[in-house]
Amino acid sequence: MTQTQDPARSRTFSWSDPVAGAAHVGRSSGLELLRAMIAGDLAAPPIMHLIDMARLEADEGRVAVELVPQEFHYNPLGTVHGGVISTLLDTAAGCAVHTTLPAGVGYTSLDLNVKFLRPVTVASGMLRCEGTVLQRGRRTALAEARLTDAQGRLIAHATSSCLLFPLDTPA
Repeated sequence: MTQTQDPARSRTFSWSDPVAGAAHVGRSSGLELLRAMIAGDLAAPPIMHLIDMARLEADEGRVAVELVPQEFHYNPLGTVHGGVISTLLDTAAGCAVHTTLPAGVGYTSLDLNVKFLRPVTVASGMLRCEGTVLQRGRRTALAEARLTDAQGRLIAHATSSCLLFPLDTPA
C-alpha cells in the first residue's frame, strides 16, 4: 500500500487537575463559579482544552462560548464532527442553567436534543454558542442553545432538560 496522505499533524495541550476545580462546585452559586473560571481564579474544565473552546461569558440565565473550527475537529466527511458541535451546545445550555443555581444545588443533563442545520468547516470562522434558560423550576430546568458561524448564520440548535438536586458539600 502506498502512503499518499500528508505527514501526520499533531497537537499538544495541558489541563489542571479537574478534581481540584470540582471541589468548588456547590460552595458558591453557579454564576459565581463560572465567573471565577472566567477571571482565571479557577481552572477551566479539561473539556475546554480538549476541544479548544475559547472565550466564555456568563450572566444570570445566559452563557456564551466560542470555538474556532480546526482540522482536528473534523469527521471523515471533512466537516466538524457532530459530537464537537453537540459538546458546544451542551456546554452552553447546561452552564446557562448552572448560572441560576444557588450554592448547594447541582444539576445534570437529562437530555440534549440537537438539530444540525449547516455543515461547519475551518472556513466557517469563529463559532459562537449562546445558551439561555427558558424555564427553571425546583427539580428541572429547560434551556436552549444556538450555535452561529462568523457570518451570524444559525448552524445548530439544541434544547436541554436538566435535573436539579441538592449537593452534599462539606462545610
